[in-house]
Amino acid sequence: MIYTCTMNPAIDLYVALDELRADTVNRTIDEDYQANGKGVNVSIMLKKLGIDSVALGFIAGFTGKYIQGFLEELDIKTDFVLVDGITRINVFVNSDSEYKIVNQGPFISIKYQKLLLEKIRAIPSNSILVVSGSLPKGVSETIIIDIAKICKEREIKLVLDTSVKSVMDSIEYNPYLLKPNEEELANLFEKDYSLSENELIEYGNVLLDKGAQNVLVSRGEEGAIFLSKDNLMKTNSPQGEVVNTACAGDAMLASFIGKQILSESLEKSLIYATAVGSSTAFSKGLSDLKDIAKLVEEVSVQKIKGEQL
Repeated sequence: MIYTCTMNPAIDLYVALDELRADTVNRTIDEDYQANGKGVNVSIMLKKLGIDSVALGFIAGFTGKYIQGFLEELDIKTDFVLVDGITRINVFVNSDSEYKIVNQGPFISIKYQKLLLEKIRAIPSNSILVVSGSLPKGVSETIIIDIAKICKEREIKLVLDTSVKSVMDSIEYNPYLLKPNEEELANLFEKDYSLSENELIEYGNVLLDKGAQNVLVSRGEEGAIFLSKDNLMKTNSPQGEVVNTACAGDAMLASFIGKQILSESLEKSLIYATAVGSSTAFSKGLSDLKDIAKLVEEVSVQKIKGEQL
């Protein structure tokens, strides 16, 4: 079974206006509400692939109940910790420019953090746990290390997709997969500039040397790079009109894990995951998968190290 953990989920409100003006009533021409959060997105995309998961994390108030209900309507199991406060609502405005308003979310007390760790400790051995996204107020970065320790002890395959610095301290517990994007990988190594492809590979190998089992670097319009002890491969990205990149990395991660669970080859998993990530970037939200057959044809894998394709 796959479990996803989103500690700071959100409802994302997308609105469009012809023009955003100050000191007046601005009426929208389009609006869309979506349950969001990186782990939530992974659960939704897995369901689109016909793969079940259980969504964990913290939810609060009427907005948290909306997210829980949204997932349950999709027949996705949930086991959230209900906390005090209100789960955040983020607002994305498209008019003459794009505006992103991202809120902090509720404060999470130690009591609720312990409840979440207990739920993780109860996950059966050999399961996959995907921990994605930012941390809410009150939660120390050390919780990532605590989760990594539990997964090591319980023989749970841990997948990390978060930009918190404690990822580096969790690697000694041999997480199954790390999925940084280019910026996150640079930040992990305290670099304040864009990394070249050679540097991405170099730092990816450092993560492997420190204990990570696999590394998947999402690169947006440049595709992806996958590294493991025995493999080094990269994909290109299909061409298309980018609408919203916010969920593309989540879609790529879910698709890669899903295809691996379905016993697809590494190469085919990477191709499919890259296509789904691109399709999502070409959409308002997560891909509906209708264009995947076409996009897959545009993706190729270059083997730098590993078995013959």
